[in-house]
Amino acid sequence: MFTNQNGRGTKARADSDKVVRYLLMAAASASVLILLAILVFITNNSLLALKSTDLLGFLTGNVWKPSEGLYGAGNIILGTLLVTLGSLVFAVPVGIGSAIFMAEVSNAKVRRILKPLVELFAGIPSVVYGFFGLMVLVPALAGLFPEQMPTGFAWLTGSILLGFMALPTIISVAEDALKAVPGTYREASLAVGATRWETTSKVIVPAAISGIASAVILGIGRAVGETMAVMMVTGNSALVPEPLWNVFSFVRTITATLALEMPEVVVGSTHYSALFLLGLVLMLIVLVINLCAKQVVRNVNRKMQGANGRSFLRRILGKKDAKRFKRGFSVIATLAVAYMVCSLFLDQAMALALSVVLASVLILVQMFLKRITRSSRQKLMHSATFLCAGLCVIVLSVLLGDIIIKAVPALSWNFLTGYPVDAGKSGGIYPAIVGTLEIIIGTAAIALPLGILSGTYLAEYSKGGRFAQVLEQAIDVLNGTPSIVFALFGVSAIVAILGLGVSLLSGCITLAFMILPVIIRTTEDAIGNVPLQVREASYALGANKWQTTFKIVLPAALGGIMTGAILGLGRAAGETAPVMFTAAVLMRYSVGFNLLEPVMVLPYHLYYLATEGSADPSMQYATALVLLAIVLAMFLVANVVREYSNKKNKW
Repeated sequence: MFTNQNGRGTKARADSDKVVRYLLMAAASASVLILLAILVFITNNSLLALKSTDLLGFLTGNVWKPSEGLYGAGNIILGTLLVTLGSLVFAVPVGIGSAIFMAEVSNAKVRRILKPLVELFAGIPSVVYGFFGLMVLVPALAGLFPEQMPTGFAWLTGSILLGFMALPTIISVAEDALKAVPGTYREASLAVGATRWETTSKVIVPAAISGIASAVILGIGRAVGETMAVMMVTGNSALVPEPLWNVFSFVRTITATLALEMPEVVVGSTHYSALFLLGLVLMLIVLVINLCAKQVVRNVNRKMQGANGRSFLRRILGKKDAKRFKRGFSVIATLAVAYMVCSLFLDQAMALALSVVLASVLILVQMFLKRITRSSRQKLMHSATFLCAGLCVIVLSVLLGDIIIKAVPALSWNFLTGYPVDAGKSGGIYPAIVGTLEIIIGTAAIALPLGILSGTYLAEYSKGGRFAQVLEQAIDVLNGTPSIVFALFGVSAIVAILGLGVSLLSGCITLAFMILPVIIRTTEDAIGNVPLQVREASYALGANKWQTTFKIVLPAALGGIMTGAILGLGRAAGETAPVMFTAAVLMRYSVGFNLLEPVMVLPYHLYYLATEGSADPSMQYATALVLLAIVLAMFLVANVVREYSNKKNKW
């Protein structure tokens, strides 16, 4: 009798485990369904444009005039790629240099200061970057290059601003990759007489090159998908720069085109369909970038060498000729870049002469670096990495300092608790604050259960099967999808098809889908960090799988889960494009929690004030500061929770 009861109890526990597993699998399936829904709605809404114009003409055409039925997106696609490329010229060397300084040069005390600053950098909303670019960077560049860019709006401005925005991603991922290199590598290199810089450059960086490559490509994805910041500073004219490297030219990106034209377009028109086709192109570009990232990491992990361990160039040309080829290529590349830059300011003859001088200087610098002592070379390179990190701190200080100082005159209790006056150009921002908090709460109510359950399934129940691989791929694609694409999906599927209209609920659903991958990944990682011994101890006491997972493992991983949730919600609070399309209105003169009514939110209100010429500048700065305070407070809380969790869970 006892045996039968024990058998029935064992079977009941097994059945309950199976039920829980299927429930978690159903929750995790949401990621795949969301991705499929996005692809279906974006593609379906693109069909009319594909019928009206051939795909090749759409991709390569140079005239975008929807009023005349001309949909040539070639210039817009080119503008997107040029602005992204320009941002990497700045962000990659500065970001990698800063990562090397944090991981290999600075001491633990400095690293503890710089790491939160990088996370602070990452938490600044894109519309605040755009506002900073509009108020500070545009006038500064107009003053620096009065003849070349008198307005300050240009490809160069957008690239510098996007470079600032890509820096946190590149620094954080590259620094993690460098720190992950085992300490034995450093010890072995130093033991054979290498200096710290030789160890860093010839041992640590090559060992971490796959992570560094991932950091760069993730930075590219961040820049390609940016909407509000680039829209506010590039001039938004679909031109091909003349010459092609003219960084002072106006350009227009895919994201800016979508954000500017979608609010005014007639639903169901060819123009409407062409915008969705642009969104599909953008999504494919980001997907290709992500696939390239994986391929690069895979190739770099194999060190891109043959079985004999030699590089491709050495195998083809030999050791000496390969070195000569690299030196010659660097000189020619420097000559070409110097000529392109000089030709923007001088006539062709002077530009060519000056570029030859600069290339000669490069050769002399290379010769000088070879002749100086190893210790002097180390000091020089360590100083260069220090300057990179210092530049990041300066940029962050200027951005925050400018906003804080200029916001003070408008900050008051009446401003925080009052209602907008004169079409929002004066008065208070209380409805925008309330609306932003409502968006955060509503998004959390949707995203947290789905994200935590999905992360739990992947960490504890998936067992690495084919379905788990599909989930992983879907989460990666969703995580790399630009926010403007989520906005297109929200306006076509949630606002129109589901009939929810422009409302708080539509915005919350759209933002929840957008931050879902972040919550899933952080939950999966947090649960994965719980030691196996914790589970085994629970099983030894008679608990089954689901009891161990929900009563032991999840509470132990709560700190990491909360950190990911807060970071995701902080991102949602600062987003502009999705709420602009699905939830926001310019003005509200009352507050009240109604899921089916639109709301006034701080990011959209800041964008409106920044682009409205007659708005009071001090009110613009005060609005930016309030938005920053809300978002950065969430990131600060996440950092505190993480530190507390790390101290509490010492395993």
